[in-house]
Amino acid sequence: MKLGIILQSNKPEHAWNTFRLGITALKADLQVEIFLMNEGSELDTIPDSKDFDVSAKVVEFKGLKGEIYACGTCLELRGKSESKICPVSTMADLLKMVEISDKVLVFG
Repeated sequence: MKLGIILQSNKPEHAWNTFRLGITALKADLQVEIFLMNEGSELDTIPDSKDFDVSAKVVEFKGLKGEIYACGTCLELRGKSESKICPVSTMADLLKMVEISDKVLVFG
């Protein structure tokens, strides 16, 4: 099964839980893609805290072969041309993820 997840928030707890679910799904042999849009495209600037080790979850997710993409337009609106975490992507790529996913979830 393929799971598509859209992260629209830059709140540490939202990002942390998004990646926890993604990691759990990967360990259950699902394919998982996470698409960062809106404030979610700011994932590389979310600071870790005592309760939410977001950067560690991202590393674990990627280590399990999870895929992450960031909306290029969302990055541009924030004065960025790239993400430090993942490739820049487009609405066409998001549409493809939605079309080929068995389930799509939105966080944030």
